[in-house]
Amino acid sequence: MLRGTIPLGRVAGIRLGAHWSIVITLALFTWVLRSGLSGLGSPAVIWAVSVGGALALLASLAAHELAHSIVARRHGVHVDRIVLWLLGGASELTEEPGDARTELRVALAGPLTSLMVGLLWYAAAVAIATVEPHGVLVATCVWLAIMNIALAVFNLLPGAPLDGGRVVRALIWRRTGDRLRAATAAARGGQALGTILIVLGAIEAIVARQPAGLWLVLLGWFLRSSANTEISVAGLRHQLGDIKVRDVMRTPAPALPDHWSVADLLRSPAADSGHSVFPLVDAAGHPTALLAWSDLSRTPPAAHATAQLSTLARRLPSGAVVPEDELLADAATRVLLRPALDALVAVDASGRPTGIVTATDLVVACERSALGLSVRPPAPPATPSFPGHEL
Repeated sequence: MLRGTIPLGRVAGIRLGAHWSIVITLALFTWVLRSGLSGLGSPAVIWAVSVGGALALLASLAAHELAHSIVARRHGVHVDRIVLWLLGGASELTEEPGDARTELRVALAGPLTSLMVGLLWYAAAVAIATVEPHGVLVATCVWLAIMNIALAVFNLLPGAPLDGGRVVRALIWRRTGDRLRAATAAARGGQALGTILIVLGAIEAIVARQPAGLWLVLLGWFLRSSANTEISVAGLRHQLGDIKVRDVMRTPAPALPDHWSVADLLRSPAADSGHSVFPLVDAAGHPTALLAWSDLSRTPPAAHATAQLSTLARRLPSGAVVPEDELLADAATRVLLRPALDALVAVDASGRPTGIVTATDLVVACERSALGLSVRPPAPPATPSFPGHEL
């Protein structure tokens, strides 16, 4: 999940945000369009139209992602938000589609939308050309048409995380019934595609001395990194299978009131509970933040009585608060759990914490599952004994 995102409101009930890096993309689009419009008008007009065209292209990217999100939501897949960033846009789904048909429909929705938007811009260019055939507006509409169609075609290349990779995954999944095999094949395609883009970008940047090649290198690196992540996630899902959060969570949850001071925590039983991460709860008992022992280290002993835990804790990401009956694989793939710093907070139907899952718990669950053992080891006997060494 991208940090440093500025909320832009809601469209069709879906949150839309922009990461600060989108400014670089906007500047690049403006520069490219301005270069293509050179000589078609005064500098002021060209700059104004170039900025407007770049913003229109960003709106087209948002439409592409909205199509994914709307189709996903109609099929029961929860959508957290859409974020526009340096390399385009991303629909942040809190869960995977439950079947191959839904996966296919969600994947195709974006490219089909971009294709339709591109055709609409081409129709606008034809209409404007009847009045001003060689003007700046016609050239801008043609550019927007080409960019949207190129976006649709590029996204249909057969490699995850591109939409074409999702299509490949859906088709293999539907044919074989093996979700892991499908996800791995799509990710392998993404790795190969990323390598090709890196090589082509390096050739363009070094041999042809075109700075645009660096963009291809960056895009290829992103595809390879994302494909590697998808392979890891697919393996994690295979290992965890149908294990739910409640199967591995530690109970009871060591929830602390967010109005407590550091001194209150140090005097409480939680200090000797053996936990390294604690959820903070508000007056209604709902989790709001996470506190680790390392968060207290910057507070001098003299301030322990006055320093509130809420000022030292880290805000809980939305994906870190999970129903206790959710699949552990779905929850674990949404949030990066750093050892001794982060945790998933399991909640009941009323939203009150019932347990936590740390990075250690997740690793142990994977290791035991891979060995065919129960993810939660049985409680040890009160008086342990060993053959030939009875106590």
